[in-house]
Amino acid sequence: MKFNLAIDGPSAAGKSTIANSLASKYHLIHLDTGAMYRAVAYQAALLSLDPSDEEAMADIAKNLPLEMTADGRVLLDQIDISDKIRNETISWMASVLSKHKKVRECLVALQQKIAGKGGYVLDGRDIGTVVLPDAELKIFLTASSKARTRRRLLEYQAKGLKVSEEEIAADIIKRDQQDSTRTNSPLKPAADAIIIDTSDMSIEEVIAKISSYIDERFVKDHD
Repeated sequence: MKFNLAIDGPSAAGKSTIANSLASKYHLIHLDTGAMYRAVAYQAALLSLDPSDEEAMADIAKNLPLEMTADGRVLLDQIDISDKIRNETISWMASVLSKHKKVRECLVALQQKIAGKGGYVLDGRDIGTVVLPDAELKIFLTASSKARTRRRLLEYQAKGLKVSEEEIAADIIKRDQQDSTRTNSPLKPAADAIIIDTSDMSIEEVIAKISSYIDERFVKDHD
């Protein structure tokens, strides 16, 4: 059975890692919606544009030569920018431009078109509430800001990036504020979402928890 899985949650909650693992386990395709906003931010940075300029950001979103591959890579004009969009500057710009209604309308329409036939895992901040309100299973991952700061720090260290713990903590708090208070599609759980606090859970434990819900609802025998 083809089903769509929506995973929402704040910054550094582990959404992408978990979505990737579940997509592989259940033969689904992972569509990282946050990476789409980051790609718009990356293009805006290249052009030295202000992310608060809605018209300029919407123009980029409409004409972005973006390709999201089945193996999780983000290609901009056929150039792999998967790693280049994972830094604090792009993260902040993406959060700013994601508030714009015109930008969201453009990218949400694209996301809905891609996932229309089912068989996708989408993660972001408004998947269950706006992008895929009819998703067969909705998960909302949350964690304390301290736990998320620790995870993001380890992630950056593994990539050899030098960012202080204080900078990461400040960015997470700032993003939480921006994402939860924006007028268009604020970060919040869907009414029928299953909320999982991952503060004291390993990635493997979270995957096992979500897998139990998938197995119960959709799967009898899976690889």
